[in-house]
Amino acid sequence: MRRTAVLGSAGTLLAGALIASAMAAPANADGRHHGDPAAYGATVAADRAAKKGIDWQDCPADWALEKPIQCGYVTVPLDYGKPNGRQIKLAVDRIGNTGTKDQRQGALIYNPGGPGGSGMAFPRRVITKNAIWADAAKAYDFVGFDPRGVGRSTPISCVDPTEFVKAPKLDPVPDSEADKRAQRKLAAEYADGCKERSGWMLPHMTTPNTARDLDVIRAALGEKKLNYLGVSYGTYLGAVYGTLFPTHVRRMVVDSVVNPSKEKIWYQANLDQDVAFEIRFQDWMKWVAQNDATFHIGATTAEVERQWEKLRAAAKKSPIGGVVGPAELIGLFQGAPYYDSSWVPVASVWSDYLAGDTQALVDAAAPDLSDTVGNAKAENGNAVYTAVECADAKWPTSWRTWDRDNTRLHRDHPFLTWANAWLNLPCATWGAKQQTPVEVKTGKGLPPVLITQSTRDAATPYEGAVELHKRFKGSRLITERDAGSHGITNLANPCINDRVKAYLLTGALDSADVTCAPHATPKP
Repeated sequence: MRRTAVLGSAGTLLAGALIASAMAAPANADGRHHGDPAAYGATVAADRAAKKGIDWQDCPADWALEKPIQCGYVTVPLDYGKPNGRQIKLAVDRIGNTGTKDQRQGALIYNPGGPGGSGMAFPRRVITKNAIWADAAKAYDFVGFDPRGVGRSTPISCVDPTEFVKAPKLDPVPDSEADKRAQRKLAAEYADGCKERSGWMLPHMTTPNTARDLDVIRAALGEKKLNYLGVSYGTYLGAVYGTLFPTHVRRMVVDSVVNPSKEKIWYQANLDQDVAFEIRFQDWMKWVAQNDATFHIGATTAEVERQWEKLRAAAKKSPIGGVVGPAELIGLFQGAPYYDSSWVPVASVWSDYLAGDTQALVDAAAPDLSDTVGNAKAENGNAVYTAVECADAKWPTSWRTWDRDNTRLHRDHPFLTWANAWLNLPCATWGAKQQTPVEVKTGKGLPPVLITQSTRDAATPYEGAVELHKRFKGSRLITERDAGSHGITNLANPCINDRVKAYLLTGALDSADVTCAPHATPKP
């Protein structure tokens, strides 16, 4: 799950009609599926898309997708229970396989997570000559898309982007009941804003509907079977797709896995995330201490942690540069437990600040009010994140439950707990119907799925990969031990890279699960 700043906190990454069953119900003579209008609607939409195809064109200049990437749209029902009702458009793009016609194995469709992430940059991995994916690119067209509600796919909004990015926001960590009331008010206002600005979309902003969209895209591409790569929330999308459309899957790689248990989606998943973020934040602070000769922040983990508390306190008393308070600091510093690639940049900004360079911290943590495109994208991403997680499942409506759980968790896991709570609190007063999550399981005909996961992942704790592995019979789990970067298939680790490549190119899997040594630790 990818996280973004919202409301009074800086936090994290993440069914229209009826939830479809594990397999589309058989059709009556009139073409309707027994008891499952959404499954019937998905079939209708996919058949329609297969006949229409995609009108591929050069991408519009403002999409920042250079040739030979091509762009187009796929039309899907807003409500799969009413396939001939209101339609929405989804933006898609592709780049052809780099190998020969004989080497081509179809399209590989990508989702980067969120909910709210855009996959449109995926074809650029070919243009930038990403070595990890070079062999897969010989066999597959790389296809990206904006999920419903995202970017150029009928985007939703909950608040004016200029209001969304204003800083400093309230300190996520409350000092009093008054602080909590202020955050609760903001969360309720955000939920109301979503309903006011995008209410017509909200009941249909669900993972099962996005999975149905994915199947329509597959059909529009002219593909009989889906080849899929999903990261973070994209793993849950893949898990739901594999449950609803098991016979439509050819190859599926899921990387950094959301726990698909119905009991975890989504309230408990976020509480679990708070624990994992604290663990990985401690890993990073230990590394900072080990590299004190470079950063001069503290020679022990305890010293680094004291510096963090000191920085938070200073920003709370007087926002740095007038705009960076504790919420903005969390927005910056959470990058370190998320991705190893952020270890050096975040530590360097912190080190520069302690050496007297305040502007470095402001530049890194404060919003750029002049970046209207980026701010609109951030607001949209957060709106989709909230809409999907609020619609996918029923959330606690009692503030006592939220207060009890987060107060208890914060005592030992203070880094992200309250920020995460405020991010998700709009779901407590959500103005649209909340569904029951899909029971993720192996449907008849589902081929072996490849699962990759690091043991100390903060955003999607390791237990999620274990749970999906149990539920998808015949799957294989590649574990990266003693590592915690989120999204490991795009990191250099031959133990992982070679197996992902072999699976995509030949379908080959190890006879048993595999544990890999960690990728290289970042160096200052």
